[in-house]
Amino acid sequence: MPSDRLGREQVPGPLWSEPGTLLEHVRVAVFGIDGDDRICYWGPGAQDLFGHEPGGVLARPTGVLLAEPPPDVADAPVSLGERGRTLGYWRGRLRARHRDGEDFDCGFRVFPVTGAGGTSVVMALASRSDQLDRVKTNLAFLDSLFETCPIGLVMLDEDLRYVHLNQALADMDGCPIEQHLGRRVDDLMITSDDGAYLRMLHEVARTGRPVVGALVGVRTPGRPDRDQVRSVSFFPLSGAVGSRPGLGGLMVDVTDRERAIVEATAGRQRLALLNRAAAAIGTTLDVDVTARELVDAAVPDFADASVVEVVEWMDEHEAFDPDRPLITRRIASGTILPPPATELVSGLDHVTYPPGSAIHRMLATGGVVAVPVDDAFVSSTVIHRERARLLRDSGLTCILIAPLIARDTVQGLAMFGRSAARPAFTEQDHGLGGELASRAALCLDNARLYSRVQDIALTLQRALLPSALATSPYVQVAHRYVPGSRITEVGGDWYDVISVAGGRIALVVGDVMGHGVPAAAAMGRLRITAKALARHNQEPSALLAELDACAEEAGIDLATCLYILYDPATGRACIASAGHPPPLVRNPDGTVGTISDVLGVPLGVGGQPFATTETELPDGAVLALYTDGLIEARGRDIEEGLDAVRTELAAECGDLEAAADRMLSRLLPGPPDDDTVLVLARVHRALPTAP
Repeated sequence: MPSDRLGREQVPGPLWSEPGTLLEHVRVAVFGIDGDDRICYWGPGAQDLFGHEPGGVLARPTGVLLAEPPPDVADAPVSLGERGRTLGYWRGRLRARHRDGEDFDCGFRVFPVTGAGGTSVVMALASRSDQLDRVKTNLAFLDSLFETCPIGLVMLDEDLRYVHLNQALADMDGCPIEQHLGRRVDDLMITSDDGAYLRMLHEVARTGRPVVGALVGVRTPGRPDRDQVRSVSFFPLSGAVGSRPGLGGLMVDVTDRERAIVEATAGRQRLALLNRAAAAIGTTLDVDVTARELVDAAVPDFADASVVEVVEWMDEHEAFDPDRPLITRRIASGTILPPPATELVSGLDHVTYPPGSAIHRMLATGGVVAVPVDDAFVSSTVIHRERARLLRDSGLTCILIAPLIARDTVQGLAMFGRSAARPAFTEQDHGLGGELASRAALCLDNARLYSRVQDIALTLQRALLPSALATSPYVQVAHRYVPGSRITEVGGDWYDVISVAGGRIALVVGDVMGHGVPAAAAMGRLRITAKALARHNQEPSALLAELDACAEEAGIDLATCLYILYDPATGRACIASAGHPPPLVRNPDGTVGTISDVLGVPLGVGGQPFATTETELPDGAVLALYTDGLIEARGRDIEEGLDAVRTELAAECGDLEAAADRMLSRLLPGPPDDDTVLVLARVHRALPTAP
């Protein structure tokens, strides 16, 4: 053990920290005093504290260990031996002197000891005062720490039993300190980590490596209804001065902090979900696609299952009657749950909800409603027994119902369901579900309004297109009209077959640039005008000139038209074009030609003459008339499109209907971007009339 040089070289402060335990830094001197107040016993600690060898101090007066009294002290101090004999026990501080002449404050404890023979010796214990003060200060700090520290402090033995703990930890556990002592950790800290917490403590005891800030989810018998999250730190105890080994630990209840982190994380997740939904919902003007986008946005990030239904109002402005059943049409559904949940969400097209259902309650309040999937909900909402069974067996435990409201009218509803694997819907989830439904409702309403306009345009277009074409024994016709895949609007493509005086047949194909009701109306005007002009036996160039004037008067900016007048008596065809793709001719030998010398400017340009081209068609030739939707496509040149049409036309054309279907299926593998018209006409010559 080091001498007092350490104490002289560096005087530590009131709180002092150095390796080892507190008592290892306190030198304790033990010596005996006989009846004559002389030193009769001398221990190793006394030699270390005072510096005297045993031979140099035994039998000498105890005064050799004390410093000279100050000059102003008249009376000689009472000896240590006398204090012990007269008082029985004395504790105090005196100025002591080291053998090398250094004076220092020293704390003494003296008391008499009687042996078997009746002889009495005064035993003395001595330590440097500064070292004792240091121990006292540190012990006071530790006592205060255990008494007032708001952090849970604990000492465990090697069997993980409570040895010591403070009141903060007892309050955290909800049990008095006395109920902890002697019990194991797992008696009072119930975790659901399959023993990971206890294994961590044993690992600290075994390896000596501390654990700092580990998060543990616990419940305690004192607080069985409260889940806690604790930040725990554990370190091995040294086992010094004969103490038993074990662990020391600190525990902080961070439940509120972790809950705030979880809520903040959930808030960020909700915001991210809304951002994704805003980008994903409403990418088209198709009602079913929009509803599908809402389901995809909600499942699985927000719910385990979701359906979207629109209300089948007889009148959009009809007032909601809570006493009548409500009929909806399910237009989208999805779930990540196994059967029978898949059958539950997708097994119906129309759903009837009886009065008093949760859906009626949602419609009555206009707000989001969350309901548990229990017997009361099932019996009040589901009519059919089999559907009720599917709902009970689906695994769903709670459902959130949000209205789809647009233009102050309930358009439908969205339902989001969760299983027991997820927490129930919170107030924040109510807001998120309502926001998802609100965004989807606007998109659905736009899609529904557009669908109505689209239906009107399609109805108009179908009404303006020919319902029956003129027939002739000398011209066989197969015709096809394919609407474009764009969800925007209908196009202005049209065609017609017209009987003309003298047994002639007129074939017409046209295309008004643009889409929507204006294009369809312009198309109808041109078709009707062309039909009227054709019946007046107009030649092709003159007919196109009249159509051009009609287009200018009607404000039709751009339209193309191809007009062919076929005479079976001569086999000749008169052709005029107003900027339309050229017709193709398949000869009986299978060769395909293009009548490319028919040009002309589009209708509506005005001021440009139109020319008529005549060509003789062999008996059995097939004419192909079409619009640009057949030859134009993204990533494909028009000439490539024309070559493809020629190749398909060159194939077998015995049955025109089958040939038309084959050509469209190969030339349009998917729905075209634009409307497409294809007219195939096989022409024959009339037999000469007998004289």
